[in-house]
Amino acid sequence: MTGAKRIFLIICFLLAIIIVYRYFAVSATLDSSELKRYNESGEVVELAGKIIREPDYRENTVKLTIETEKGRVLATVREDPNYSYGDLIRLKGVLETPVVFADFNYREYLLKDGIISVSSNPEIDLISGQNSLYGSVFNLKDRAREVIDTNLSPPQSSLLTAMILGDKGRMSDELKDDLSIAGVRHIVAISGLHILILSSIIISFLLSVGLTRNRAFYLAVLLIFLFIAMIGFSASAVRAGIMGGLFLLAGKLGRAGAGIRSIIIAFLLMLVFNPLLLFYDVGFQLSFLASLGIICLSSFFDGVFGFVKNNNPRNILAATFSAYVFTLPVLIYNFGNVSWIGVLTNLLVIPILYPVMVFGLAFVLAGLIIPVLVKIILAPVWLMLKYISVVVEVLSFDGASVTVSDFHWYWLLLFYLFLFVLVFDRRKSREVL
Repeated sequence: MTGAKRIFLIICFLLAIIIVYRYFAVSATLDSSELKRYNESGEVVELAGKIIREPDYRENTVKLTIETEKGRVLATVREDPNYSYGDLIRLKGVLETPVVFADFNYREYLLKDGIISVSSNPEIDLISGQNSLYGSVFNLKDRAREVIDTNLSPPQSSLLTAMILGDKGRMSDELKDDLSIAGVRHIVAISGLHILILSSIIISFLLSVGLTRNRAFYLAVLLIFLFIAMIGFSASAVRAGIMGGLFLLAGKLGRAGAGIRSIIIAFLLMLVFNPLLLFYDVGFQLSFLASLGIICLSSFFDGVFGFVKNNNPRNILAATFSAYVFTLPVLIYNFGNVSWIGVLTNLLVIPILYPVMVFGLAFVLAGLIIPVLVKIILAPVWLMLKYISVVVEVLSFDGASVTVSDFHWYWLLLFYLFLFVLVFDRRKSREVL
């Protein structure tokens, strides 16, 4: 064992100890929260607090995450309160413990974000508005959303909003279901794949204007950071940015092993800050596994899709299927279904993601900076989004997704043990760890 490997294992061991300590400490803090005693009491409580996240707009409601003096509350209101990140507000209503559904533990899902209580349709009054640099980021995002909504209609507008701004709240439930059944729900989530595509776009552009590959790499990392800031530093976007940045680092260093070690360290560091992610956040698990899959299997699938002569679509196809292999068991275990038509849908949709994001970003930037150019870019953007929506609609027929019952955790263990042996047997001569 080399010195680098020994140091890596020691760091992992120390971080694991810290994570275990942090898990029990955070759990104890949340369990002893003063806010919990109000849940289910039926008592109308009045709390002052601050909106600590961008308001989450759904079809008919808005969700506000509020940090109060007694704990964190998720309030759902049916009318647009027109409040913003950072506003100081007063909440008056009944608090409840988040529901545990038969197929989804909503309580644990919120607990990972420190949310103890939920409140439906409380009275909310503004104490004072807060202007901040971070709040202005959301104003920019609102303007970008307005450019999309003004020039496109659903489902094209909601598809582009999700793909470019990471905002899935305004998508209809029917469209979300169709995407899941067709096996391409991942295209509307800000993920490592999106960051990979965005990175490819940025680096290709920077190289075309004469920058060296080294400078292009650092500038691409900076621009990715600014992109994640623009969409609001959501947890999924931050994870995607970290994983995508590490993937770029692996490519820059030319060693898969460096990328794997970096992703594992990043994974452990994120758990140090929030140890509840490991058990209560499926998205966190999927981000980590997808990133590992892209690094470990991209070269294999790049050969499989060798018949695709254009580098960008081939790389995106390879990344998608690499991530798919690594995440499929976790998806089945948590959601109990799998789209057998998903392979075909991905083959039809993934090659067009690169041009969709190129023209989509140009479309949004034109609307923000040079509105006269919007109409020029609108036609190709609409046409590509229309193609995606038609493919999804056609391939989301009854029976395209099958239910897998009694998928025990030991199947997960067996699959990943097999995958571990397969991957590292292929790469043992390359010194990946």
